[in-house]
Amino acid sequence: MSMTPSRDITGLLAIMAALRTPQSGCPWDLEQTYETIAPYTIEEAYEVVDAIERGDLADLRDELGDLLLQVAFHARMAQEEGRFDFGDVVHAITSKMIRRHPHVFGDTRDLAPDEVKALWGKIKAEEKAQKRTEHAALGLAEEPHAKGHLSGVPTTMPALTRAVKLQAKASTVGFDWNDARLVLAKIREEADEIEAVLNEGASKQLVAGEVGDLLFAVANLSRHLNADPEASLRTTNAKFERRFAYIEEALQASGQTLESASLAEMDALWNEAKSKEA
Repeated sequence: MSMTPSRDITGLLAIMAALRTPQSGCPWDLEQTYETIAPYTIEEAYEVVDAIERGDLADLRDELGDLLLQVAFHARMAQEEGRFDFGDVVHAITSKMIRRHPHVFGDTRDLAPDEVKALWGKIKAEEKAQKRTEHAALGLAEEPHAKGHLSGVPTTMPALTRAVKLQAKASTVGFDWNDARLVLAKIREEADEIEAVLNEGASKQLVAGEVGDLLFAVANLSRHLNADPEASLRTTNAKFERRFAYIEEALQASGQTLESASLAEMDALWNEAKSKEA
């Protein structure tokens, strides 16, 4: 089968259909399921973010294409099962965007930002109620975590991101601090609790729980300071890699290895790298 590159989405859908056609399609693509493809979907989303953070727009174009392929892949499998197709996916998101923006596409005009936020929340609540009705009609049970005010935050999200989402939802009903300094005090409290359980010789499970509490508090501080914790940590990871690479290169230049150098030597080089960056 001959295929040519195209700017038209129908070209991508045709390629996806060909890859999933029994006998003539790709053996690897044919054996995939929603579950086996899901990790690739997550990976491609992260690669989009990586391209953005590197400021590489050419790479961003390609990574967005890879992510779009994931959407086409899932939609194709659903179409084969008679559930929905790519057109249904597009219809669903365009309907949602129009429905959630009556101040742009409807008669509701001249809303203040707070009014827009309140309207968005009201529309989302109506959508959830409608979805529960649809699930009930299909005989689908809701997941245990999908109930209550904190529903709708996927458990598969990165933990720090999910922590922020949960905190933000709780904040909408007043369960929140109104000063970042109070969150800092909570962080100190959680750090003290870790020290206490360490001094008591507590179990690894208990220590891990206290560490989780500390990370949750740090995520909360990030939210209050409008600093995305995942992005902040990625920046720090990159900084750590740069400085550690400096240590390694400096040691090699002096005829040493990482294994032969002392911690004091490596720490001195770390501070040197830090000074150079400053």
